[in-house]
Amino acid sequence: MGVRRAAPERGDQSMTAVPDQRATAVRSSDAGQAAQDDLRALFGQSIAVFAALVGPTHVVEAANPAFFAAIGSERARTGITVAELLPELAGQGFLDLLDEVYRTGKPYTGRDARIVLGVGPHAREAFFDFTYEPRRDADGTVTGIRVIGVEITQVKHAQRLMVEHRALLEQIARQAPLTEVLDGMARCIEGLTPERVLVSVLLADADGRHLRHGAAPSLPEFYNEEIDGIATGEGVGSCGTAAYRREPVIVTDIATDPFWVDFRDLAERAGLAACWSMPILARDGGLLGTFAMYHRTPRVPQDTDLALARVFADTAALAIERHRVEQEKAAAEARARAAHEELARAVRAERQLRAEAEQRAAAAAELTERMRDAAATQAARPHPEHCQLGGVQGCSAPARVKIADSWGDSAWGCDTHVEEAILNVRSVFIANEELGGLAAYVNR
Repeated sequence: MGVRRAAPERGDQSMTAVPDQRATAVRSSDAGQAAQDDLRALFGQSIAVFAALVGPTHVVEAANPAFFAAIGSERARTGITVAELLPELAGQGFLDLLDEVYRTGKPYTGRDARIVLGVGPHAREAFFDFTYEPRRDADGTVTGIRVIGVEITQVKHAQRLMVEHRALLEQIARQAPLTEVLDGMARCIEGLTPERVLVSVLLADADGRHLRHGAAPSLPEFYNEEIDGIATGEGVGSCGTAAYRREPVIVTDIATDPFWVDFRDLAERAGLAACWSMPILARDGGLLGTFAMYHRTPRVPQDTDLALARVFADTAALAIERHRVEQEKAAAEARARAAHEELARAVRAERQLRAEAEQRAAAAAELTERMRDAAATQAARPHPEHCQLGGVQGCSAPARVKIADSWGDSAWGCDTHVEEAILNVRSVFIANEELGGLAAYVNR
């Protein structure tokens, strides 16, 4: 705390500087140079972004590693203007602010400032808290600007991510429909990413051989219909390959990637140029589906993009597994209900059969009683010796009971055949004297 760090020598690599390249600036006094050296010592290894600009065109005189890391280490150059070093700043307002600070000599402080760094596939969104502070010579004349800032991109993204992620987890906890959760997740990611991104979630079939549409709110409907049901396999686009490999597949340019040979025309019709796909895996490693981020232009993912994809792939896995558990639970409950209903039907049928059996037993007992009475009554009447109801096989049992039908036919039979005839032949009854006998019936 009480030890002051010595100013670095000219050869210190903690700052990138170009000495004696101040053609448009006024040389500082020794005191001013000492202050500048102190700033270099302070920010040389700091995570804070620092750059010293000189002249009205804002030539980059010196900058610390954090500055170049923020804009891209491949652009670590000094001695050129900010506009040349960062051409993407045109139209974002930051160059105008530098001009104003240089002209007025009044510092400017920005909070949560959004800036797009880089162009094309390597462009990224960043957020900074920063200050533009005028540099002055011994006479108080503005000679340049010091840029001091802290990148808060990860903090901003984390804050937004936490809010959206918590909302998704709440949806899952309250057992919202899977389509609702996945659609909300896709829209959430599309809102979180700075560059226009289109999110797709495909769900694996039970056998893991095909992928079905899950959610893709911003992709064209014809594209979703064509992709629905694609096979999982090596070289089957980004998603089919990611599902097959069980690992992320990053395609930065669909127009040239061999994985997209069979889908290139479809992607072109849909206006898609890049696709990063990540498998959605269950806790046991089983395939649940794929999570994909599409771009309209060729694009290389940043670490934050991949981290975001992993977070939401895991969230999707949680939602899908929860949905499957609920489905299995509902199916088990349905099977239990069906089994209970089947058991109830079986019990009812058994009761009905029992009642019918009891009725048949009662009827048989009644019939037996009637036949006994009839046999006793008819025993003295003339009748054939043997049963006449044995059919072509005949029956040698003694004839005991006479039966008749509504058409006037009658015959004598044994107990067994009489009972059989009464049960199976329509309108057969035991003949008795109350009916007047057969002659009375025939001559009615």
